[in-house]
Order: sequence, then structure tokens, then C-alpha cells
Amino acid sequence: MSELPEKQIKRLRSLLQDAETNLAAAKELLNSVLGDGTVITAPHDTVVSDPDGKIIEGVFDGQIMIGPDGKNYPVPANYASKSKLVEGDLMKLTITPEGKFLYKQIGPVERKTVIGTLTHHDDKYYVEVAGREYEILYASVTYFHLREGSQVSVVIPVNNADAQWAAVEAAL
Repeated sequence: MSELPEKQIKRLRSLLQDAETNLAAAKELLNSVLGDGTVITAPHDTVVSDPDGKIIEGVFDGQIMIGPDGKNYPVPANYASKSKLVEGDLMKLTITPEGKFLYKQIGPVERKTVIGTLTHHDDKYYVEVAGREYEILYASVTYFHLREGSQVSVVIPVNNADAQWAAVEAAL
């Protein structure tokens, strides 16, 4: 058996994570459609059933939304990129009775804009700002037609010194 290249292994892991997330969301949607009376509750009523679907509030981690139950919910990369979502933003996910996932930013964290240089390694894109790297979504790279070495302005959270992600504001 030949070994898979590291890139393929990372992609497979990512696909499995997405599949697990989608399966969990489908199970929750099925429970809400069948109306079995189960309402998942969490602190501050962050998961509720509603005639328009199931509503879940969570925190954006730079790539996905993490629900109050610890589950990961896939945020479309194009939406996250175009909306300039920042690590720590509060979000609301509505899972409609038809199975659509509708995301909305409901609590943006305090943020600041900084300028950095686009780098690429380990099959990921980063913006280096004052010697520190922040990962950015590939959707932002393609949307802004960025190339390694490009100067970009990015948005980062003000009160999170451990933030790993940034949102691209503009190509300079």
C-alpha cells in the first residue's frame, strides 16, 4: 500500500470533518421536523426550535461556527470571506425545515485593520503582520486575486492576542 501525500491526507481529514458536521446537522434537522418534542437547551437559550427552523447561536473560529454544544457548523468560505468575519464573532445559524443553513453575524467583536504580506506554506495561506502569521481563507485569496508576496490589509480581533485567523479587507 503506497502512502498518500500529506496534502491528500489533510484533504481527506477535512472532508471527513465536513461530513460529520453535515451528518450532525441533518440529525438535528430530522429531530426538529419530526417534532419529537426534544428541544436542546444551552446557556442563554442559544439553541431553540422555531416554526421557521432550528436556531443555533455560536462563535466563529476563523473557519467554522462552534455551537454551544461544542458541535462544528460549516460556514461557507465565500460568506465568511465576503462578510469579513473575524475570529470570535457571534453568529446565528437557522436550519430551515427544508434543510438550508442560513448564517448571520449577530455580534461582531471589536476589530482593527492592519497591513501585512501574503505567504503560503503547508498548503495554507497566511498574512504576516509584524512578524506574526494569521491564517486566511483560501476563498479570500481567490476573491481578491492575491499572490504570494501581495500586500493586503486584514482585519483581526482587538482583544484576542491568541487569534490565529484574519479576514482580508483589501488587496493593496
